[in-house]
Amino acid sequence: MAEEDPPMNIATLLRRSAADHPADVALRLDDVEIDYAGYAERGARFAAHLRHTGVEPGERVGFLLPNCPEYLVGLLGTWQAGAVGVPLNRMFPDAALRHVVRDSGLRVLVLPAADRDRVAALLGDECPELLTTDGFAAALAAHEPAADVLPRLDGEDACIMYTSGSTGVPKGVRQTHRNLAAEAEGAIGRYRLTAADHVLNCMPLFHVGGLQLASLPLLLLGGQITFMPRWDVVRWLELAQELRPTFGGLISTMMIDVGNRTVGSPVVLDSFRICMFGGSRTPTAAIERLEAGTGIAGVEIYGQTEQNGLVVTYGPDDVRRPDSMGTPLEQIVRTRLVPVGGGPDLRPGDEGVGELWVRGDAVTPGYWNIDVPEKWSADGWFRTGDLMSQDADGYLYYVDRIDDMIVSGGENVFPQMVEEHLAAHPDLAEVAVIGTAHERWVEQVTAVVVPTKPGVTVEQIAAWCAADPNLRGMHGPKRIEIVDALPRTGSGKLDRPELRAMFP
Repeated sequence: MAEEDPPMNIATLLRRSAADHPADVALRLDDVEIDYAGYAERGARFAAHLRHTGVEPGERVGFLLPNCPEYLVGLLGTWQAGAVGVPLNRMFPDAALRHVVRDSGLRVLVLPAADRDRVAALLGDECPELLTTDGFAAALAAHEPAADVLPRLDGEDACIMYTSGSTGVPKGVRQTHRNLAAEAEGAIGRYRLTAADHVLNCMPLFHVGGLQLASLPLLLLGGQITFMPRWDVVRWLELAQELRPTFGGLISTMMIDVGNRTVGSPVVLDSFRICMFGGSRTPTAAIERLEAGTGIAGVEIYGQTEQNGLVVTYGPDDVRRPDSMGTPLEQIVRTRLVPVGGGPDLRPGDEGVGELWVRGDAVTPGYWNIDVPEKWSADGWFRTGDLMSQDADGYLYYVDRIDDMIVSGGENVFPQMVEEHLAAHPDLAEVAVIGTAHERWVEQVTAVVVPTKPGVTVEQIAAWCAADPNLRGMHGPKRIEIVDALPRTGSGKLDRPELRAMFP
């Protein structure tokens, strides 16, 4: 780390916000409320505990928790002690969990008491100190609050957040103090968030949507966070009506659940100024169902763990353009669309599809313990692997992942474009499209679908597709499979590798 990098520990910013709003509610879970004074004090006590137990600046502290106050208290204390937070995906199978604990070199792991024995047996001699939530409370009670914040440099790590590992072992994405602060400021600016905002946070804190997008901006402003520890569409609807949050987010699967739940019995959810959706491309039919069932005009988001979350979205007054994700947050990221086959960058209004390249304050400096040079250009741009197009006004349109593209008979077919049209089928709740082997075409378009009711047949779906001009020819599904549910990663995204394994 270059010595000229300025000091900036995000704990300082969080503690400043707490001092400005001491009596306001910071965190809520069910009947438990913690005000900002209590949040700062608890974080300082945890910092004192970490120092007392010998955790040094730069060492890693992990959290294997559902959404709960201890999570954000623990991260604040970790940063105040100069350590690095490692949010762990609670959906990781044993092999992935063992890998990330070993790879990150955790000194301490905070987890529910119910998980302690399983994790201890899984990690064996390589197990870090395991601190259950009961032990966490005891640790806070045992120490006076630390008064100071250990300084960290702008470019030093604040978090290591692991990818879901759907294409191999999970990779640790380094997220610096500057990354976190810039991402929060970007969301605050684009969404015009204030201390009066209240987020209903059902997105997991082990992902950028739950932490960098839905939590840190509110904490830096003095806003209010209500947690949902697990997804429950009925409970979400109850809390949205009871607490009237102004800010929230739904990964695409959650959004589909809400739309399907309310399509026959609408509810009025008029408190939301901003309700984000994303995580994967969401078909227009699902967006329309959400608005019809709740009145929520969802705001599309795009980002990655490597970009610390949000980098493309709409502002509160922007008119949504069909199929567009919005425009880049230019104050924290610069973007390019680079044709896959080479040639000059695509400019606004150019026809064609290019890979999104990004650089800026929100972009990771690299991965933990691994060098992935192919992800960066020679001049330092991060290659997202996402294919997009752009209109004349700079609005971006997601097309597909480079490695998800189907090549059938020598022609490129983008699965998510097929999904967009197939999702309009009135009897389908969810759809996914992959390429499967074909003896003549090499790959064929294969649709895997979840019906909304029993009795839906492959023949009925095929006939419906044949009548839609957007689902004919090379874009028409040549193979249709009906399933009860689609496989998902820990973040709720469609697990395409698993789907390909199910239907080779």
